[in-house]
Amino acid sequence: MANQIEWVALSVFVFFFALVTVMGFFAARWKSGPVSAHLDQWGLGGRQFGIWVTWFLVGGDFYTAYTVIAVPALVYAVGAYGFFALPYTIIVYPFVFAVMPLLWKQAHANGHVTAADVVHGTYHSRGLELAVAITGMVATMPILALYTYSSGLRAPALIAFVKDIMIYIVVLVAIVVVPAKLGGYGVVFAAANDAFATKGGLTGLTLKPSQMLPYASLALGSALAAFMYPHTLTGIFASKSADTIRKNAILLPAYTLLLGLIALLGYMAYAAKIAVPTPNDVVPALFQALFPSWFAGFAFSAIAIGALVPAAVMSIGAANLFTRNVWKSYVNPAISHAGEAAVAKITSLVVKLGALAFILFLPTQYALDLQLLGGLWILQTFPALVFGLFTRWFRAEGLLLGWAAGIIWGSWTAWSNGLKPLASIELGGASYMFYVGLGALILNVVVAVVVTVIVGLISPNRTSVTARS
Repeated sequence: MANQIEWVALSVFVFFFALVTVMGFFAARWKSGPVSAHLDQWGLGGRQFGIWVTWFLVGGDFYTAYTVIAVPALVYAVGAYGFFALPYTIIVYPFVFAVMPLLWKQAHANGHVTAADVVHGTYHSRGLELAVAITGMVATMPILALYTYSSGLRAPALIAFVKDIMIYIVVLVAIVVVPAKLGGYGVVFAAANDAFATKGGLTGLTLKPSQMLPYASLALGSALAAFMYPHTLTGIFASKSADTIRKNAILLPAYTLLLGLIALLGYMAYAAKIAVPTPNDVVPALFQALFPSWFAGFAFSAIAIGALVPAAVMSIGAANLFTRNVWKSYVNPAISHAGEAAVAKITSLVVKLGALAFILFLPTQYALDLQLLGGLWILQTFPALVFGLFTRWFRAEGLLLGWAAGIIWGSWTAWSNGLKPLASIELGGASYMFYVGLGALILNVVVAVVVTVIVGLISPNRTSVTARS
């Protein structure tokens, strides 16, 4: 019966969840270096992760439980438009190959732990540093993962191996078994096409002409924002060399293939005649309906573990930002390396507890809305972090005012549109839809350029704001 506990599924779920929890606590003994002696050790794993560990860590952080649940849900709800994540991941890897090795070299040479460290080292502006740090902390939504407290980045790095292998097994089995049970991919696409035809509107197996610009702008904006998040940058900073990052940029597209296969689960739900109250229930309902209890339990545990890895790295990234760019900069500039590690450990736990309280006591919609705004906000740190890797022309004042303009205009526009990711603009009597975050970034850059020119004319011999001692 529906209200009975599936003991086999529950047992499999508990076994794998317990396995990764034990692995997390033992991760402190994995790799060399005392975890509590230095923030590099706790927050970046000693900056010693090679190609495969980095591949699993960055991929495990980039492709999460949210990906497995939300991407098929979006495809189930709107059809082809939900595949915007595929070009977004295709765009992001050349960016990683070209930019992230330069960022790693600068961070490694100067002992930088966070993006805000890099920005301060480039522009010597405490205001710009604080803006980047606060944006990173606010835009990051961590979930409770207790073992991170003792083992730091080693825990999610080690567990990412298990998580990714489990996710690959679940998806590869699903894309073979589910269509076979339903009559093949022809039946799957036909069922989805019939369902979208019934819905009408902008849903369908192919994009409507009016969807192409918002689709492209959403993909581009998402790609530029992806590696601005503290948790994705943490994986970059933890790599042992710039060459490690380049090789990962070549290997990571394997996850894009996986993502495309995951997205197809949304179409399979129509062929399986899955009826759910919300699209986010599609994947769990599909596995529960078509697979034996033991495999459903395995799949659910893979999804749950898929939430722990990025949540752990998110909390570490937020803790690194607070420790280096708030606590050390404004509270205790003379703090020792061990003191930094201790502050970061406590902060990571506070962040997790705060996120847990947020989830328990506030409506779920608030978390979804904040996630949308988080992508918009973190994108506004792009000019301050990336431009300085190629040119020192920009002034800190211009980048700070550009950041503020992007944050304010983007937040107001998103709020005015009911916290939707897209907005419209009227040009020549025609209306065009675009991604709000990308529009805010364009405004950000324009303001940064104008202010830099003005400041340069007023004070041609003065560089950016000097650092506060």
